[in-house]
Amino acid sequence: MKLHHVQISMPQGQEAEARRFYAQALGLHEVDKPEALAGRGGCWFRAYDGDAIVAEIHLGVEEPFLPARKAHPGLVCDSLAELEAAAHRIKSGGFEVSWAERESFEGYIRFHARDGFGNRIEIMAPSTSPNAPDSEVHDNQ
Repeated sequence: MKLHHVQISMPQGQEAEARRFYAQALGLHEVDKPEALAGRGGCWFRAYDGDAIVAEIHLGVEEPFLPARKAHPGLVCDSLAELEAAAHRIKSGGFEVSWAERESFEGYIRFHARDGFGNRIEIMAPSTSPNAPDSEVHDNQ
């Protein structure tokens, strides 16, 4: 068995905000929803390694909407440099980034972010990954 996707809730009519976080800040690629599901609202995003799909997040409309404050997908970067670049993009997009639990998951360096709806996203990299940057970001905003 393999994980196909993770679904995250979003408010109705906020697809532009979903794209601003998941595509622009996080760097995922938006993909078309199947025709049978397109009328429900929301949007789907993927990450690729070459031609292989390595992560897929579906945002589905839920009313009433409540953000996932604790539950979250965990995305893995290949290197600490990639992790810190992701944090920079997300923060530059105006989204919350927290390094408060930076070294609390053995074997990984990580941060948590909040999408434009308040949903939690974890982004991590192996702590022994190659290409570690000379200076590390320790922004606890």
